Amino acid sequence: MDGTAYYHRGITKVELGDYEGALLDFNKAIELNSEDSFAYNNRGFVKGKLGDYEGAVLDFNKAIELDLEDSFAYNNRGFVKDKLGDNRGALLDYNKAIELNPEDGTAYYNRGNVKGKLGDNRGAILDFNKAIELNPEDGTAYYGRGISKHNMGDKDGACLDWSKAGELGFMDAYDFIKEYCK
Repeated sequence: MDGTAYYHRGITKVELGDYEGALLDFNKAIELNSEDSFAYNNRGFVKGKLGDYEGAVLDFNKAIELDLEDSFAYNNRGFVKDKLGDNRGALLDYNKAIELNPEDGTAYYNRGNVKGKLGDNRGAILDFNKAIELNPEDGTAYYGRGISKHNMGDKDGACLDWSKAGELGFMDAYDFIKEYCK
């Protein structure tokens, strides 16, 4: 037995929000096939959802070791590094994810967030622009771009972006509109 059934059942459990059950299934899939980079990547994702960021980094490291071209593992590891406060490490991982898959709007969005945290609002806006170009319905990218515009003193541009984010279903944007767009 190679672990494929456990892997697929783990994916289903992730989709259902059963992260504890998914973790057990990914553990079993890895026990049966320790060379399955997808199982490590998905187990890392689940560990991140459960707040085990250090364990998630280890799993993403293993996924990358097994498949150096896995852009999703780099993106996921970047996200967890960001959660751990390692913004520079996250930035490096997002750069690699984008290098491997330049059509991944999520990686551009994530990198834009980190650039904003590091004070590079111009770079953040460029990344949010690319995320929006790749996925025009991503309200979070408009929201993030609005924050960077606000940080640069472009109140009108920020308010327009937050309004668009709200229209696309990102309701947190309305809190910023209430506070900054009077």
